[in-house]
Amino acid sequence: MNEQARRTIASYTTYQEAERAVDHLSDQGFPVERVAIIGQDLRLVEQVTGRMGKGGAALRGAASGALPGALIGWIFGLLNWLDPIVSGLLLALYGLVFGALVGALLGLLAHVAQGGRRDFASVSSMQPSRYEVVADEAVADEAVRLLAGLPGGTGTDTSSGAWKGGPAVT
Repeated sequence: MNEQARRTIASYTTYQEAERAVDHLSDQGFPVERVAIIGQDLRLVEQVTGRMGKGGAALRGAASGALPGALIGWIFGLLNWLDPIVSGLLLALYGLVFGALVGALLGLLAHVAQGGRRDFASVSSMQPSRYEVVADEAVADEAVRLLAGLPGGTGTDTSSGAWKGGPAVT
């Protein structure tokens, strides 16, 4: 992790704008390895995709069990010395069926065990409210100067703030 002092050189509402700014810096020959894009003010968004009944829970379980079952069966089949291709494919098929059945059973049991507390399916994602482009203090002024030439604006100028190391969201 980089512990060098960094300064925010621009702030954007979308990742695409921040990415465009860093791309512009790269096109100008700026040392972009001294730049980071940081997502700020993260929030968890859970988008509900529909109702989840017993059949849906079993289907999701079958889908999540089929692939691991097929892969394990294929690996065991390849260990056969006499005919590894045929036995690999055959055991992969058996593994797929067995994994789907076990997955469906476990998905159904997990759904029933919840007792109706979560009868919906959803997809979760983390969404920042803004993206800050930061640069090492030694090159921040040059980055601000180069971003001034970016067509369409440079975002919200926050060049007076300082930032001290930390993980970058890429």
